[in-house]
Amino acid sequence: MLNAETYLTETKGIGGSIRNKYEDFYVEEIPLYKPTGEGSNLWILIDKIGRTTLDVLLDISRDLHISRKRMGFAGMKDKNAHARQWICVSNVNSLEDEEKVINLKDKIYNTQFLDIKRNQKKLRMGQLVGNKFKILIRDLEDLEKSYTVTKEVLKILELKGVPNYYGWQRFGKPRTNTHLVGRALVLNDLKEAVRLYIGDPQENEDEKVIEARKEYDDDHLEKSLDLFPLKMRYERMMLKELIKEKNKNDLKLDDTSFKKAIFSLPKPLQRMFVHAYQSTLFNKVVSERIKLGINNYIDGDIVIDNDDHLIHDESNERLNDLIKNFKANPTAPLYGSKVPLGGKKIGEIEEKVLKEENLGNEDFLTKKTPKLGSFGIRRSIRFRIWNSSVSSTDDGIIVEFSISKGSYATAVLREIMKKDVV
Repeated sequence: MLNAETYLTETKGIGGSIRNKYEDFYVEEIPLYKPTGEGSNLWILIDKIGRTTLDVLLDISRDLHISRKRMGFAGMKDKNAHARQWICVSNVNSLEDEEKVINLKDKIYNTQFLDIKRNQKKLRMGQLVGNKFKILIRDLEDLEKSYTVTKEVLKILELKGVPNYYGWQRFGKPRTNTHLVGRALVLNDLKEAVRLYIGDPQENEDEKVIEARKEYDDDHLEKSLDLFPLKMRYERMMLKELIKEKNKNDLKLDDTSFKKAIFSLPKPLQRMFVHAYQSTLFNKVVSERIKLGINNYIDGDIVIDNDDHLIHDESNERLNDLIKNFKANPTAPLYGSKVPLGGKKIGEIEEKVLKEENLGNEDFLTKKTPKLGSFGIRRSIRFRIWNSSVSSTDDGIIVEFSISKGSYATAVLREIMKKDVV
């Protein structure tokens, strides 16, 4: 996890490996509510393997010949996993259009439609309780000891909470640069933001992709587009927009051209860049804050309740009691133009991280791309885990648990394995 430097638990890690197969890492959304069977929006329960949520939505919208904007989902699910979740096609008013969706049932790559139901409301981002996981950890040296340690760690995490680090999914892996694109946007360097996304080849990429990125860096846009495989759909989207702009503007590209290239991407991806940068800084703050404890109040903390509302005018003793009982949580900033910073020692930690980046809160307005800017929020430094269990198999140990939305299962595994978990 990028900038995650502190562990909560003190047990020795069990090591091991995860995601040896997609099926080793199973995640299922816990929906906020289920479709009623009536309404103009068609909800689809999908079961996907080895695909991102966004890729599945793009395939469906392509095959239905509709805008991706008519597709909705509650949470983005990892590519390197077996995942089950609801998605939505809005405004499916006729039986003929419904039949078109049903006919896609066995035609979307590595994706099954388990259920299709109508609902009055669209499905929107964040409309879920959380996610439940079933994960196999393989390659363990001592199965019996690993079982005991895992059980002990889960007990501590259920009592205190889990460090709310952002996982590698937020930043990209193996090509970890989403946050760098975000930083370029915060610095209003649109040319560099686009270059970091399309160009900037890395050694761990396929040879053809490396060549495509080199061609972009050498300003050979058409060659770059020809070399990028069809699966690199987002790079190709941006390149097509840039080529169009270049032909229109006497072979010159300017900030308007680069802005159009960024905005050619799906909105969830556009928003992910700055959020990824905010997330790296959040992880830095959490690494320092949990050295002071995770289930206690420290003078200067900004505390929120379970509905993410700031808690004011409570005594230190009362805040400590609320935190111990998971009725409130200490926070760290997702930095933005309006986010408040903590006081005293907590404020010193938060201000130091911002100063190291040579930034101020106002920089997160992203003046050249204001739609991608952020006011910032306070986010809990921990999340709750429930229904946890561990069992042994011939292949390793199986860990099961549920966690709240927006949290990362790899933060739980990191405490168990004591290693960087992807």
